[in-house]
Amino acid sequence: MNSKQLKKFARDCGADIVGVADTEMLDGIQTEPKDLLKGYRRAVSIGVRLADGVIDPIIHDPTPLYQQHYLKVNALLDDIALRISQYLQASGAKALPIPASQLLDKTEWTSYLSHKAIAIAAGIGWQGKSLLVVNPDFGPRVRLVTVLTDHLDLEPDKPLRNRCGKCSFCTDACPAQAIKNVNTKSHYRDRNEALHFERCVTRVTQNPERLPFIESPICGVCIRACPWGRRKGPRKATKVIRDT
Repeated sequence: MNSKQLKKFARDCGADIVGVADTEMLDGIQTEPKDLLKGYRRAVSIGVRLADGVIDPIIHDPTPLYQQHYLKVNALLDDIALRISQYLQASGAKALPIPASQLLDKTEWTSYLSHKAIAIAAGIGWQGKSLLVVNPDFGPRVRLVTVLTDHLDLEPDKPLRNRCGKCSFCTDACPAQAIKNVNTKSHYRDRNEALHFERCVTRVTQNPERLPFIESPICGVCIRACPWGRRKGPRKATKVIRDT
């Protein structure tokens, strides 16, 4: 099996984008357990595109429709990751699917690993000012999952150049004023370099109190605001103005 065959299988399973990362590029990232990457030389990053009809109405707050879409896409990603793992194992490789959205530390807001870090190393997209992965075709309108494997015949993809530039759409739209509008060539040293992270956390954890039917820690405003991935293209997008 090679990368082309694996990517075709992933797309047949429902993935919209697939990339392969060399885990040597991920040396030093936080994982749980700390030796999670040991024995795995490749990380497969899988993305599913979010529906424009769900994302476009998110102006200031998440919607009940986005809440359900978020859960369903995560479930789809977990199913795809499981099927890819079985596919890799059938070829004689070892595989480990990492859940798309399982919070392990409610203080630090971390999981087994960062799907975003994997996606960036796998060439899925670059790290935007909101910390979201921005894909050239879909922008940040994607959800991600990861499969670790020791299959060395999978050729790694190359990371993409950051294209955020001077754009401040996500910064201007953020209802928590959490995005600092700081750019990076590859990735940030830590999330606090890009965000007032506590402001973001406070906003999304208040959803059950502020909004009926929104129980997940989601927002979606910066996803909608990003000009990348909109149907008319980034140069024709209109800024979202935050209420004050």
